This record gives sequence, structure tokens and C-alpha cells, in this order.
Amino acid sequence: MKTIRRAALFATLGGVLVLASSARGEDADSRALFRQGSKLWPQTCGTCHNARPGGERSRAEWDTVMMHMRVVANLPEAHAKAILAYLKAR
Repeated sequence: MKTIRRAALFATLGGVLVLASSARGEDADSRALFRQGSKLWPQTCGTCHNARPGGERSRAEWDTVMMHMRVVANLPEAHAKAILAYLKAR
């Protein structure tokens, strides 16, 4: 009986550790995307637009704006994702 409980405990803890490590990985990825976007924004958007607070628009509105600007400014997908992450996080 103790062996079954111990195995169940280890299985549960293992699952928690996997979830925590994947969340940390996603968090690190989102921070890297934000940093990249913060560098790209002045180069690509700042030449035509003044800096506006990210909270000025909803997350859905930023999606629409980025879709439009990606076409108008001919932004590569990776740059658009990074800038979008930057705008949504501000």
C-alpha cells in the first residue's frame, strides 16, 4: 500500500515539475519575443508612428492593427509576432 501511494505521489510531483518547467520555457520565450519586439518597433513602426501606450487598444485590436500593418509595411511574420508581443505586453 505504501509503495502505491509513494508511486502516485512521485507521478503527481513529476507532472507538476513538467508543467512548471514548460511554463518557465514559455515565459522565457515570451520575454525573448518581447525584447525582440522592443528593438524592432523603433526601426519598423517608429519611423512613421509616435509611441502609443500598449493599453490604448485591446489585445484583439492590436491583432487587427498588426494584420493591417504587416501588409502595408511588408513585415516578415517573425517580426510581426515580436512587435505584437511587445505591444500587447505594454
